[in-house]
Amino acid sequence: MHQRKKKEPSSLSTSQDPPMPANLIKSVTRFPPCFKSLLLIFSLLLNLYLLGNLWYTFAPPPPIISRLAASTTTRRHIVFAIASSSLSWPRREPYVRLWYSPNTTRAFAFLDRPVSNASSSPDMPPMVVSADTSKFPYTFKGGLRSAIRVARVVKEVVDRNESNVRWFVFGDDDTVFFVDNLVNTLSKYDHEKWFYIGSNSECYEQNVKNSFDMAFGGGGFAISHSLARVLARVLDSCLTRYPHLYGSDARIYSCLAELGVGLTHEPGFHQVDMRGNLFGMLTAHPLSPLVSLHHLEAVDPLFPHMNRTQALEHFITAANVDPARILQQTVCYDRSNSLTFSVSWGLAIQVFQGKELLPDLLSPQKTFMPWRRSSKVDTHFMFKMRDYPRDPCKRTPVFFLESVTSDKRGIWSNYTRLDVENCFEFNATEQLKQIRVFSTKLVLDSERMKAPRRQCCNVLPSWNDSMTIHIRPCGNDELISMHSETPVFS
Repeated sequence: MHQRKKKEPSSLSTSQDPPMPANLIKSVTRFPPCFKSLLLIFSLLLNLYLLGNLWYTFAPPPPIISRLAASTTTRRHIVFAIASSSLSWPRREPYVRLWYSPNTTRAFAFLDRPVSNASSSPDMPPMVVSADTSKFPYTFKGGLRSAIRVARVVKEVVDRNESNVRWFVFGDDDTVFFVDNLVNTLSKYDHEKWFYIGSNSECYEQNVKNSFDMAFGGGGFAISHSLARVLARVLDSCLTRYPHLYGSDARIYSCLAELGVGLTHEPGFHQVDMRGNLFGMLTAHPLSPLVSLHHLEAVDPLFPHMNRTQALEHFITAANVDPARILQQTVCYDRSNSLTFSVSWGLAIQVFQGKELLPDLLSPQKTFMPWRRSSKVDTHFMFKMRDYPRDPCKRTPVFFLESVTSDKRGIWSNYTRLDVENCFEFNATEQLKQIRVFSTKLVLDSERMKAPRRQCCNVLPSWNDSMTIHIRPCGNDELISMHSETPVFS
């Protein structure tokens, strides 16, 4: 301890203090030795006290951890603001009804004017009439002034001063949210910091026209409460500077850019800037949980032999049983019959003849069409795509979800083969009519969300017209391959 003190600078240590005057030394030596010992101890304690005060003065403050930040984010910590209108609300109520629950979900629907014949059912979000925005300029030729009103929903929902809000989430009345997955996704982030979370368009041209770093409003986006309160205070001034922009989401993005905030990309938000059959995109969903789907009026029903509403209800029934697993792609191999199975849980299973390499199956099949029907140039999408045969007889067999049941052991999902007329097969799957999938509920904590890993599966033996697949976590060194034996190098 004394050696350490000798190394300290003179301003912090008494070991290098100037010598006492001779007369003071003489007076001290006249006192008995015990007094000199007490004086030495007192001097030592005084120096330790001074050193302690200096350390306290210059030491960094301890981190401040709020009570809210230390607890788990739940559904009740999120407030949804749904952009709608008096014209669209009556026909789009069914979409909102699919995901909204008054007992667990907090949401408000913002309309341009009251709707007299709208449902006032307690199982629907309260309707709010937006404030007048006629004072704000709008110069986009052929656009809609409602873009200003929809952008200003951000300010209006924040100004309601709802209690205990961590995140504000914005979407359209035809956006279907998967709320449990949204909660898990937002739980990765600190709501007391400034976060702007969402995703861009699947269409390359749309991103070029707007921005690759803009969250598209139809797919939905989230803003942390700390950022939303600042944005609400400055939003009106931003709206006056961007009259030339087309949409509401472009105005929000521009104002956030002025605040110095960038987009945090989450691929579970889906703008769905495409038309037709979404099968190819949905069966190759990324590892991120499914958070939202938009433009569902412009696409085919997700399941054959159903209308759009029936198909969505069927799909959401599966999502409610195992939210984190919905659409998660699992690939496994039947070596004895040389078959490859691609399971998109809760939607469909595809059975390929022979060995299909996993990376090839991760690319969506081009089953959909561009959003702009009259486009004179080829539309480019933001992902690599595989061809999809036009001839139905040349397509791989598909088994669509029929039912989902659960018990204490786990979850059983049943998939039934889609029969294609006038097609005759002569292969190992020609007699296969049903596939059962067994799995346990997929639980994703914040750490697993940060570093997700695809799961593995086994094809159980002995099947004729039906078979069973077991989905499970992969082993540490396990490869998802037809032949995954570890090579031996000499």
